[in-house]
Parts: sequence; structure tokens; C-alpha cells
Amino acid sequence: MIAIIDYDAGNIKSVEKALAYLDADAVLTRDPELILKADKVILPGVGAFGDAMGKIRGFGLEQAIRDVVKKGTPFLGICLGLQLIFESSEEAPSVTGLSLLKGNILKIPKGEYEKIPHMGWNSLHLKNDGRLFKGIDEGAYVYFVHSYYLKAAQEAAVKAETEYNTCIHASVEKDNIFACQFHPEKSGTVGLRILKNFIDI
Repeated sequence: MIAIIDYDAGNIKSVEKALAYLDADAVLTRDPELILKADKVILPGVGAFGDAMGKIRGFGLEQAIRDVVKKGTPFLGICLGLQLIFESSEEAPSVTGLSLLKGNILKIPKGEYEKIPHMGWNSLHLKNDGRLFKGIDEGAYVYFVHSYYLKAAQEAAVKAETEYNTCIHASVEKDNIFACQFHPEKSGTVGLRILKNFIDI
């Protein structure tokens, strides 16, 4: 069973629908006991970093997330879910993240692409042999919606990058923790393959 953590963030239902399409046994929940029993856990979402951390803590989910990760359960953060697993964000400087991995979330700088948020399809540069990208071609396109981006502290954890005014760490993996800044559930057949790879871990 895959637990999708429900903390009142946007876009959670899209992940649930994508998993249903893949015939995965998934449940949307904020019950810590159910999350701890799950074979895999997904933290999806779109929204603001500070508000999201407030909800996670308000619903009593922070310890459950820590316990799941410590237990070795495969854990996938998507979009805002990726950002929350790191230490801090420029979007809410006074709020600490889950700090499951080392790194910070920075505002996308102005540059060649003036439109922020970064919204649309971008190609991935794959690196460091990420398990989520088994069967995915170099340069595959995936769908992004974000104004802030990850700068991971550990280069070896970065499994995919993209360029949008700066080098964006688009996906990371360390031990049983996986995360994507892009939305696999909105990325067509490539995204479904990424989700299937996570299901099969």
C-alpha cells in the first residue's frame, strides 16, 4: 500500500489519479499509523513552503514522516514535497523544513527566461544513475510549476538537472528518499514511467 500524505496542499488528487491509472494500491491519508504501515509514502503538493510546514506540524505529521524515513520505507517528495524535505526556503526564511536532506530552496533568479513561476515542459539532464529514471532517455521532457528551486548540498544525491535561468536540481535520491521538483503525474508517459519505477522499488 502506498500512503499519499494529505496535508491540505494543492494537486494531491492528481497524484492519486496517476497511481490509480497504474493500478497501484494507494490511499490518501493524514493518519500517522497508516502512514507508518505503508510500503511506500508520497509527499506531493503545490503551495507555499511556510504554510505547508505549518500544516504538516499542525496535523502532527512531522514525526510520522521522520519515522517512515528512519524505518527505510521508500519516500517520494513531489514539487513542494521535494522542497519540504530540505532545510530551509527563501520563501519563508524563519521556517525550518523537514531537513531530511541537506540543501536549501532558493528563488529562481531573473535571466533569459523572464517568466516566473517556471511553468511548462523542460528537458532533464540525467546523472548519477537514479533509480527513478530507469528506462528514461537523456533529455526527456517533464512538466514543472515552481518559483523556487533546490540547491542540494550533496552533488551525488542529484539525479536530474534542468536549466531555467540557473541550474535547477530537478530530482534527488539518497538511500530510501526520492524527490522530484517536476510533476511526474502531469508529465505524460515519461512521468508515469517514473512513478512506476518508484512503485517497483
